[in-house]
Amino acid sequence: MMEKKKDMSRREFLRRMGIGAGSAMALMAMEPFKAFADDKKKVVQNRMTYRVQHGSGEQISLLGFGMMRLPNNQDEVNRLVDYAIEHGVNYYDTAPMYMGGQSEVLMGNALSRHPRDKYFVATKMSNQNRRSWAFEDSKRMYENSMERLKVDHIDYYLLHGIGGGMDSLKGRFLDNGILDFLMKEREAGRIKHLGFSYHGDVRDFDWLLDHQEEYHWDFCQIQMNFLDWRHASMRGGRRSDADAEYLYNKCDKLGVQCVVMEPLRGGAFGRMAPELSDQLKAVHPDDSTARWAFRWVGSYTNILTVLSGMNRMDHLEENVKTFSPLDPCTDQENALLASIADQMSGFPTIPCTTCQYCMPCPYGVNIPANFAYYNEAVNEHILPLPAVGAADYAERKQRFIDGYKKALTDEATWARKCQDCEECLSKCPQQIRIPNQLARIVETLVKR
Repeated sequence: MMEKKKDMSRREFLRRMGIGAGSAMALMAMEPFKAFADDKKKVVQNRMTYRVQHGSGEQISLLGFGMMRLPNNQDEVNRLVDYAIEHGVNYYDTAPMYMGGQSEVLMGNALSRHPRDKYFVATKMSNQNRRSWAFEDSKRMYENSMERLKVDHIDYYLLHGIGGGMDSLKGRFLDNGILDFLMKEREAGRIKHLGFSYHGDVRDFDWLLDHQEEYHWDFCQIQMNFLDWRHASMRGGRRSDADAEYLYNKCDKLGVQCVVMEPLRGGAFGRMAPELSDQLKAVHPDDSTARWAFRWVGSYTNILTVLSGMNRMDHLEENVKTFSPLDPCTDQENALLASIADQMSGFPTIPCTTCQYCMPCPYGVNIPANFAYYNEAVNEHILPLPAVGAADYAERKQRFIDGYKKALTDEATWARKCQDCEECLSKCPQQIRIPNQLARIVETLVKR
């Protein structure tokens, strides 16, 4: 009898033992889960924290694998995916626009080597380009995703990048009938859960959730981290109108679970000013800022999964450790992170998360690299420059110029190549006034 129980799936064992979803989640988070890793029946310890999907009861790993920027090498991707699955990560997120569609191909090849019940696939309707608004073009995008991912159903399907204004929302999803089509696909079971990802104009977010009785959103993907919790309402000079606190609370009130993107704010937390990171080191000397950020966001109970873009094995291993199981933040730790967020909000950094949606620039500017170096100079207190004539003005200005040339070795990618065409503006999820910010960099580089 005991030998038969060993062969049962974890979920079936819990069901037969009469353990409910909430208790099952707690057990999965706190007790080792023995799983067979390969054909040799190698036993590994899996203590991953899971959350329960409303309605279906599916157990979703609180750590999700974001696959926007993968190594362009199938063997490397296979190795990452194998380790993730072996250690309990079962949510994998991509989109047709990631790596020009190659992300879906790499992800599909890697995941299809495993049993289908070991993973949940998330992809998106990335029809931001007006040429793809026609129903047939959008439908073809959906069908192509299914083929690339090598699946007969998509577990989590999203309307991608809501927030461009109501005209965009209507043109992309409503007037062309594609949302009606996707809802029918959900009824047919080819889409298991339907949701949307949000950036930008909060009126779009509110409108979709205010029509919850009509659309029955299963989940919503939002940008949430300890800085954006109360400091996201002003980005790059344009108002986004919504902090993550508002987005999360509205979803929670309606029973719509949240998938979190940018928990590390595009890696910005790993590059924060030393006087800020030192405050965290004083409490937990061995913990990275990434671990702090993941613990903070994972502490919120209406979070279904937290996406992390893990294209390196050391990052994957560290993140798996953080979530196996997750140690929620204490009240004191939350207060410390809130204080650090207040301090960070006063730094004149550019709120770029290096998502690269703005790329390619028609004039060759490497926009994310320019902004990354600028922000590094701010965190190192090279910028903002003091008044002209100040004792350290010339030295700091020269440090900025020298560092810029070292960070961007190809002059063809420099900020000065910007022609103010504004093609990038509608693509930026953070609503950054990109040409204006590039002009600031150019001005700083000019010798006086």
